[in-house]
Amino acid sequence: MSLTEQERISLEAKAKAIRETIITMLVEAKSGHTAGPLDMADIFTAFYFHILKHDPQNPEWEERDRLILSNGHIVPVRYAAMAHAGYFPLEETKTLRKFGSRLQGHPERTRLLGMETTSGPLGSGLSQAAGMAYAFRMDTKKNRVFCLMGDGEQNEGNVWEAVMWAGKQKLSNLTAVIDRNNIQIDGMTEDVMPLEPLADKYRAFNWHVIEVNGNDVEAFIAAVEEAKAIFEKPTMIIAHTIAGKGVPEIEFDYHWHGGAPGKGVPNAEQGKKFLQEIRSMKGKLPNEYA
Repeated sequence: MSLTEQERISLEAKAKAIRETIITMLVEAKSGHTAGPLDMADIFTAFYFHILKHDPQNPEWEERDRLILSNGHIVPVRYAAMAHAGYFPLEETKTLRKFGSRLQGHPERTRLLGMETTSGPLGSGLSQAAGMAYAFRMDTKKNRVFCLMGDGEQNEGNVWEAVMWAGKQKLSNLTAVIDRNNIQIDGMTEDVMPLEPLADKYRAFNWHVIEVNGNDVEAFIAAVEEAKAIFEKPTMIIAHTIAGKGVPEIEFDYHWHGGAPGKGVPNAEQGKKFLQEIRSMKGKLPNEYA
């Protein structure tokens, strides 16, 4: 079912607000990852404000869907989305990476209700998500499991063990999403360790594959709806995103994979500039992957 115009406008506005919160958090922390969180703001908006079955007032609700963040370094976007959704006060986002904060630089499950797994070392999330999906199927429960991954993370061997196993088990209640922003900490993915043909690799292991513009909220939601209609196959959504989306001077620049505002200029000054650029963002991009 397609979004109404009002729903689309509301979600795009929420994604912009989440991007603003991400920049504010990183300026306060003076460290952290910028590019990935910004490019995933649309997808996290789609999950927390349209797709997920969840309850911010009851984070441990048994009937909730599970959202697994495998590439834990982009967690500022999840914290921002959770705060806007009502899991905790928005003001708490300014405690990112501070001693004693629930919002550490990589997520810790036991610190924050609603954070399903602890993550940091790449490559483990899909195995965890597949295990959860298998358990739900064994218990004949209708909970769905979603796993978010980085494209550089596809270099990890553990990922492909999970891919094979989930395909064999025909886990149709599992949907994974790759943030295909083409960057990783050491450079462009196709220079560091070429991934293509990525979609064909997943299809070879019995996955249904959808490619979509990950910076188009409406298109992403449609992809998840398609995934729900697939029977006896897990689904991989390859979400093509622009690294650093919303801040033109850092878009597509792998140096911002792990950098926070403050490169060569005062931290707060650059943060204000980035916020201005995000606030002036245009509407959704054409979806060349539709």
